[in-house]
Formats: sequence, structure tokens, C-alpha cells
Amino acid sequence: MMNGMNVSLFDLKAQNAAVESELNEAFLRVLRSGQFILGPEVERFEKALATFTGAKHALGVSSGTDAILVALMALGIGPGDEVLCPSFTFFATAGCIARVGARPVFVDSCPVCFNLDLQDAARRITPRTKAILPVHLFGQSAEMDGMLDLARRNNLRVIEDAAQAMGATYRDKQVGTLGDFGTISFFPTKNLGALGDAGAVLTNDTALFERARILRMHGMEPKYYHQTIGGNFRLDALQAAMLSIKLPHFNSYTEGRRRNAALYTERLAGLSGVRIAKAQDCGCAQSADAEETARLVLPVAYPHNGHIWNQYTLRVIGVGQRDALRAHLSSRGIGSEIYYPLPPPRAGLLCRTWLQTGRFSLGASSGR
Repeated sequence: MMNGMNVSLFDLKAQNAAVESELNEAFLRVLRSGQFILGPEVERFEKALATFTGAKHALGVSSGTDAILVALMALGIGPGDEVLCPSFTFFATAGCIARVGARPVFVDSCPVCFNLDLQDAARRITPRTKAILPVHLFGQSAEMDGMLDLARRNNLRVIEDAAQAMGATYRDKQVGTLGDFGTISFFPTKNLGALGDAGAVLTNDTALFERARILRMHGMEPKYYHQTIGGNFRLDALQAAMLSIKLPHFNSYTEGRRRNAALYTERLAGLSGVRIAKAQDCGCAQSADAEETARLVLPVAYPHNGHIWNQYTLRVIGVGQRDALRAHLSSRGIGSEIYYPLPPPRAGLLCRTWLQTGRFSLGASSGR
């Protein structure tokens, strides 16, 4: 216990309390409008989001997961296709690939930035590979120059999973705006969090935007005429209104996270058995010097990236030591979480389903 106070993993109440009066006004505005699904609130937020990110188009959808699903559907990814994705990511990344009938091909993840290893990705391309789905995990961009070059050389589509990384930059360009599509989550714990489920799709391609827009509402265009089979991926007006209130504060939220990350690194780096990860090129086979003696490896922001620190993620070395550290923190009233206890290739039912149907390919580091 620190000064008699618990340190929670997330404190959403404090963030929302700072803009409570504005959120209440937005709620009443939506309530009195009678327009609760899509409509002017969503359109205003989409325009503001496109301006903020630098994307040509932004489409509000029902969740970050549905954003990935819409992007895959808009690109025509389906049965018989393969999509490269990291072996270390949240379940939804690979789950959406499986939902459209395609095969997730798991690629090794870099031990420094936790993102997709380009060298391993290149080895896993086959004639059936149609897309690559990098994840900007924990708020730091994947190596996008190499990613886009690999995609161009192999005629692949690129969907950026920026669920945890809205506002993060790669060589001064915002993630989610570099590939064919970028997908964002506004889950309440994200740097820009709604008061429920919400997400967005970004693209600079007008034709892809129009297709995604039609897919968002059951493939309907015009009303009651269905060009294709889509889904119910619509964004609530209330969530758009809440996000519009918080978007102008986004940069201050990010700066607070960056200050906290810098403080963690400063205080932890001086402890015995602790070292900072080496900012080598992505796709590195990290050198083992000091690895065997290190007990705790701290995360690092690459110089060419603008990290937004959605999580400050430690690597704990040694069997059982991760859980022991978490138990110790819990006993002191300090919140923490394991990201992720099992990577998608080992995650229960979905793993068994892929094995049974043959829609499965395992990266060498997927047991990490």
C-alpha cells in the first residue's frame, strides 16, 4: 500500500470527471434530438477524427473489432485467403480473420517493440496470402516502411490494427493512415475512450471508404436495397457525442501517459537486475548479452516513433517470476494486468477450431 492509497490500473472516473459537465450537456443534446444511431453527431465526430489523424476518411463503427471486420470485408478477404498477423496480439486481430473465413498465418513478434517481425512475415507469404495485418501494440508503431514495401512487392493489402495506438506516429505520420485501412478502438480504457463500445475505420481511398460505409449498415444503398451482405456495425450517436467532447483533450491525455512512462523508466532502470530493451531495428534477433542476468526488461520507444503508451509493458525473465511480481504488486495495492496470458495460437476454442478446419499456421515464437 502506498500512502494508504491503492494505485488502480485504470482510473476512468478521474478522466471523465474533468469533463463531466460537457459530457452531461452532450447526453442531453442527444437525448433531446431523438437521433440515437448514426446521424449528425456521428458525422461531426468522423470529420473531427479525420482532421485529427490526417486521414482522408474516417468511418465510425460499433467497436474496434468490428472495424477490423469491416476492413477485411471491404477488401474482399474470405475463404481460401491467408492473412499475415502477429502471433502476439489481442484475440480479436486473428478472430476477425477467421470470421470472414480466411486463414490467420501467425508471424513472430519482435521482443523489443512487441510488433510483427518483418523477416518472419516475408518467409510466410504464399500464393494464397492476400493481406498483412500489423498491430501497433501497446501504443507503438510497427515498422511501416518495411511493411508497406513487403506488401507492394507481393501485391498485398495492409490493414493497420491501431486499436491501442490512435495518435501514435511513425516518422511523423499517424498510424492507421499508412495502409489501405486503419482500425481504431474507443474501448473505455484506450487513450481516447468512449463510455461504451465504439470504433472507427480510417482510409485514404474513397472507393474503399464508400464500400466500408455501405457494409456498415447491412450492405444497404439506397435504403432497403442491399448491394452486398454487410453487418450492423453502426456507431451510436451518444458515443460519438462523448468522444467529440474528449477528442480535444487527447494530446493532454497522451502527454500524461508519456510523463508516467518516463517516470517508470527513470525509477526502475537504476534497480539491480533491470535493464532497458535495446532499440534495434524491428525484426531483430535480439542479442542475448545481459539477457540471462536481467530479471526485468523495460520497454523502449524507438526514436522514429511517437509512442502513446497505452500500456507500459514489462518483460519479466524467469519461469514463474511474472506471476510472482504481479502477486507482489497486488499485495501492495498496485494494479497490473498480463498482456496476454495466452497468444491467439494457443487461445482455447479458437485454436482448436483452426486445428480442426486447417485454418491455422503457427509462428515459431507463438508460444511466447
